[in-house]
Amino acid sequence: MIDTIGLLAGTGWAAGLNLYLATFLLGLAGRLDWLDVPAVLQRTDVMIGAGVLYGIEFLADKIPYLDNVWDAVHTFVRPLGAGVLGYLLAGESVSVSQIVGALFSGSLALSSHSAKATTRAAVNTSPEPFSNIFLSLMEDGIVAGLVALAIANPVIALIVVAILTVLAVWLVIKLFGAIRRVRERWAAPRPVA
Repeated sequence: MIDTIGLLAGTGWAAGLNLYLATFLLGLAGRLDWLDVPAVLQRTDVMIGAGVLYGIEFLADKIPYLDNVWDAVHTFVRPLGAGVLGYLLAGESVSVSQIVGALFSGSLALSSHSAKATTRAAVNTSPEPFSNIFLSLMEDGIVAGLVALAIANPVIALIVVAILTVLAVWLVIKLFGAIRRVRERWAAPRPVA
């Protein structure tokens, strides 16, 4: 049971950062017989679709402000997609119900997505584009690493996700406060000279 929960946690959290990469990697893991993955995730059309959408997101994530629009749309897409992944992965398990798997994965995806979107909004206040590129590449690395960890050692993945979730909540609270203070400064009346 703990292995299933660790797999759901790792893939759910990863999907909140990049649903399409997580989906593609799960399909690939199934095709390579690294993990017993539902057949639907291993289908060629699903893997091609996930790969194409990952390519689009890979580019969109590098462009300041376009990444904010992309993240706004994906506020709904990533948690729902992670919920579907959780539902499918829990369907392969006898220890966790599919509804619990869907809710667990979707909730973790919402946590990681919130941290990603808030961080990106804060980073876009910087005039240079390199921080966006760096963050995007780092996020993709985290997704790949977390999916691989969830496959190889789900218990450690569960511990890592618990730590990442606490950090994500802390980060969202801090960044929302910083963004609010910047908005208040911009909205404050300027003295006339």
